[in-house]
This record gives sequence, structure tokens and C-alpha cells, in this order.
Amino acid sequence: MENQKRLWIAMVFLGALARLLPHPWNFTPMMAIGLFAGYQARKATKGILATLLALILSDAVMGFYPGFWYVYAATLVPVLLGWLIRNRSGAGAIAVAALASSLSFFLITNFMFWAASGWYPHTLAGLSASYLAGIPFYQNQVLGDAFYTATIFGGYAALSQVWQPVRNAA
Repeated sequence: MENQKRLWIAMVFLGALARLLPHPWNFTPMMAIGLFAGYQARKATKGILATLLALILSDAVMGFYPGFWYVYAATLVPVLLGWLIRNRSGAGAIAVAALASSLSFFLITNFMFWAASGWYPHTLAGLSASYLAGIPFYQNQVLGDAFYTATIFGGYAALSQVWQPVRNAA
């Protein structure tokens, strides 16, 4: 099996496994996987599929929950951002896209929780309360996204250096 296929399979299982193992809330590689998938995929559908498969596999074990669809939708934003920065090189574009991924996930999921859950009144004060309640989760989100983005992109760059001489020698 070629290395690219192994990479995609590993990413799906890494994402699913990381959601199943004990971890701080929102400290998962999902945003980083989506960003990397969008950045690396030749076709956007491959990045979308890898991201969604990781979510579906883990939710099949943990159980699906009300509102999973908007979590899935918010998790696809990094795929789009990765696709948009794919022709840019450098850590700066990746870091900005990672931060934008974290922020978009926070904004989308907290807004949808406010709109759909009934936990907060449908007022500006209720929306503000929903966002305020999400701040501790957002802190973990940013830390996890930074860690996993650096690990996945950095690991891929290091592995590419190892694979490159082997390909050139053959």
C-alpha cells in the first residue's frame, strides 16, 4: 500500500481514537486533521471524507448526540481553510488557519447550541451566556489545535524528509 493511503487511514484512526481515549474537553486532533486533510488532499472530497469518517467512527462507539450535525459541519471549516492555504508555504499561513479553525468551531457550535438546545433564552443575553460558558472549552480547543497542528504538519514534514531520499535513491 502506498504511503499516501497509509497516511489517510492513519489520520482517520488517529482522529477517532483521540476522541475515544480520555482527554480534556475539546483537546482533540480533529481541527488539525481537517486542516491537514484540506491542505494535502488533491480533491477536497478526500479531505472531507477523512474528517467525517473520523467523527463517524468515534461517534459510532460513543453514541450520536443531538446536534452532532452542526459539530460535523463546524469540523469541515478547517478542511476548507486548508484547501484555501494549500498553495501557500510556511508556518504562518498554517498557524493563522489553525487559529481560524478554532475560532470558527467555537463560534458555530456555541451559536447552534444556543439556538437549538433551549438551555439559554433566545436573546442577546442568552447568546452571550452561551459563549461565556464555552470559554473554558475554547481554551482547550486552542491548545489542542495548536499542539496537534504542529505535530501533524511537523511530523509530515519530518517524514517527508525521510521518505524523499528513499524515493530519490530508487
